[in-house]
Amino acid sequence: MKWQQVQEGPSAVYVVVLDAGEDAVAELTAFARDRSLGASQVTAVGAFSEAVVGWFDRQAKDYRRIPVQEQCEVLSLIGDIAVADDGPTPHLHAVLGLSDGSTRGGHLLSGRVWPTLEVVVRDSPTELAKTHRPDIGLALIDLGRSARRGTVHRPG
Repeated sequence: MKWQQVQEGPSAVYVVVLDAGEDAVAELTAFARDRSLGASQVTAVGAFSEAVVGWFDRQAKDYRRIPVQEQCEVLSLIGDIAVADDGPTPHLHAVLGLSDGSTRGGHLLSGRVWPTLEVVVRDSPTELAKTHRPDIGLALIDLGRSARRGTVHRPG
């Protein structure tokens, strides 16, 4: 992985380029934790030699794994980074294009990069916290928990 900060200040912007063979989720998690990112937006394009996306099963409170065991184009990868109990954590969704023109998509659980993944990370000067919700089975952004800066707006 290589990266460069392309915008300074409280709203930093980074370009992160992942190399062949790297796991996108693991590398982006490590990058977020190394840079102490707390409320970031993530977009990317590139390709994977294999990947696993997930569809969240409400009853099982877990992801159904959808393996993609072939070279695929990352047509769209979007997500955020917020602070969970174990530190900054990416939440990524991907649409992957297959050789026959069909697609697979969902929560990105893993993606083995080949030949590259080009990622733009836009940070903000605030911190968003994720709280595990046992009733749902997921850690979700909790606007009621601490933020470095900002006001929580509630309707009404």
